[in-house]
Amino acid sequence: MRMSRRQLLGGLAATGAAVTLTSVAIANGGEDTSRSRAERGRPDTEPVRLELPRPTGPHPVGVTELHLVDRTRRQPGWSGAGKQFRELMAGVWYPAARDGDAPAAPYMAPRAAAVFGAGAAKILKLERGDIDWAGFTTHARTGADVAPGRTRRPVVLHAPGMYNERALDTTAVTELASHGYVVVTVDAPYEAHAVEFPGGRVVEPAPGLGAIEPVARRNKAALDVRVADIRFVLDRVKALARGRTPKEPHSLPRGLAAALDASRIGMFGHSLGGMATAEAMRLDRRIRAGVNLDGPLGYDWADPGQLLPVARTGLDRPFLQMGAWLTTDDSRRPHTHRHSPSWRAMWRNSTGWKRDLWTEAAGHNSFTDYQTVLPGLAERFTLPDGLTANMIGGVDPRRFTASRRAYLTAFFEQHLHGRHQRLFDGPSPRHPDVRFID
Repeated sequence: MRMSRRQLLGGLAATGAAVTLTSVAIANGGEDTSRSRAERGRPDTEPVRLELPRPTGPHPVGVTELHLVDRTRRQPGWSGAGKQFRELMAGVWYPAARDGDAPAAPYMAPRAAAVFGAGAAKILKLERGDIDWAGFTTHARTGADVAPGRTRRPVVLHAPGMYNERALDTTAVTELASHGYVVVTVDAPYEAHAVEFPGGRVVEPAPGLGAIEPVARRNKAALDVRVADIRFVLDRVKALARGRTPKEPHSLPRGLAAALDASRIGMFGHSLGGMATAEAMRLDRRIRAGVNLDGPLGYDWADPGQLLPVARTGLDRPFLQMGAWLTTDDSRRPHTHRHSPSWRAMWRNSTGWKRDLWTEAAGHNSFTDYQTVLPGLAERFTLPDGLTANMIGGVDPRRFTASRRAYLTAFFEQHLHGRHQRLFDGPSPRHPDVRFID
């Protein structure tokens, strides 16, 4: 059984999401209507490789992957994976030493990139292979030694949106790593469009998730798994900081374990990842500060009675919300605590530091790498009418990418390092798209 277009887009609407490249590919039921370059008579055409914005921090960036197996949990019932233990892929991004000749890290693992690219080609109306998703420049080196330091470094976890790969916010992740943070990005197997494990095995979305009805139950099922994944990863970060290596074989970069400060942990996420950030903070006090990037705080945002538990209880620790618009077939409203019932409940019930930042010209996927990728592709290809506006609005791509990275970095500087950031004192002329909502 495949997820129908109605089932999938209904789930996205319930999380306030605009259509994404991967979601539409899944919703199309797997039928590949694109053709390869060879089929169209262009086998020798060089594929496009975009370059993401260079990080602005003082450190070069390194990255490694961890294959983690949680032997206390089974895969979710809707995964179709039987009684297998829950397994995850995580990326660890960190400030790297300046010497060494470690190779540049690909944007995506090659076989996952092939799956992602085939799906993206459908909605972009391009040929398979026109874009080399594995060949994007990430401004990071695979396995580079960790930069030496006198103290351990704060850890920040990242959770992507529903059905999205962890790679889709590499722009923000590398920025934080360049400023001295260790950032752990976590995939969601059987939900994400493509997760590649060691040996080249690729796990795609499980039809069982899309078959769950109603929408609120589906979102809760996905969210519960995400939160459990995050808490398991927190356990592994803590163990690694104590010098205990994972049971699965890994070649860890030199200095990684000694660089982790498990007492200073933050988290951020987009869409469902923002929901997971808030709920994980409610359940696990190891997360000291969190950022929600345009994620509703209800299982079905249109129903005020479907609030997440965290929206009812609030948080007593720092929490930043950055929003654009909540859009469904019949309504469109600013995603702020003044207009969203779930954000309003969270705002009223939270006693910790809080800010609500809104960008009128942004779209739901402006808080991801799509904000950079889609304008770059539009310079090289003719994309379907309305696609770019639907996904990332009309905000200036470079300016808003710089703003989003600046506010994320400032937030963790203030709440994990304890360094007051004037950026949160009020609107900044350097970031004219971002409004403070009182």
